[in-house]
Amino acid sequence: MITDCHIHIQPVEMFNPAALELMKNKRPDWERIVDYCRSPKALLNYLDECEVERAVLINYVAPKVIGFTDGVNQWVANYCKANPKRLIPCGSLHPRHTKNVMADVEQIIRLGIRMIKIHPPHQLLYPNEYLGAHKELEIIYRAAEGNGIPVMFHTGTSVFPGARNKYGDPIYLDDVAVDFPKMKILLAHGGRPLWMDTAFFLVRRHPNVYLDISGIPPKSLLRYFPRLEEIATKTLFGTDWPGPGVHDIRKNLEEFRALSVSEAAKRQILEQTAAQMWPES
Repeated sequence: MITDCHIHIQPVEMFNPAALELMKNKRPDWERIVDYCRSPKALLNYLDECEVERAVLINYVAPKVIGFTDGVNQWVANYCKANPKRLIPCGSLHPRHTKNVMADVEQIIRLGIRMIKIHPPHQLLYPNEYLGAHKELEIIYRAAEGNGIPVMFHTGTSVFPGARNKYGDPIYLDDVAVDFPKMKILLAHGGRPLWMDTAFFLVRRHPNVYLDISGIPPKSLLRYFPRLEEIATKTLFGTDWPGPGVHDIRKNLEEFRALSVSEAAKRQILEQTAAQMWPES
């Protein structure tokens, strides 16, 4: 049962003008993407064409850079009701855009959100800022830890206008992994393209840290992670589609299957790690 752990099906009406312009310029098929964002049936048909059984729909709060408010949580929860076995909702919280973090955490749990996304370059904060100004992050992480909800962190760079790439260095997640040892942490994009070695180190060091290979061209994957097979049990397949630079899920999947790694490792990355992260409900 192949899972794409990272696709961006989002409320397109929330995009701010600069982010929307970038997406339209990078995707000649933008109107088709809009259809998928409005129709779960259309998306599921596309996933069938790509031979992908399940997908995690990434949504996060980033009003300043992308335009998304906390309304994304209700939106993605509603969208995934079309087929809860195949569509896994990922929502978000932002410590600077919450009046009552406990109430927001309770809503995340009540909505059945199955992963939380923190996007440091778009939310303009370091993920370990619970040690300083943003104590709300500790509440978010404790809730995720206590309720068995994985937390995905964007690591690496972003090309969206207004993004601050200094926040994308995964080394700040070393603190998070130490302080919240029972919280499952996914390093989205493996620190691409500047901090791949740091990401690999963190995955090997911490039992609760996992690698999401989305946004990395599959043909380049073994150049960035030559010892990928060593961490196959902690690695998840993802595409970052329809983000800039990711043309097609099927193409990514075919290129991944062509890699010179064992079939057992491919099966683990495509299917088994995600099945352990999100057991069928």
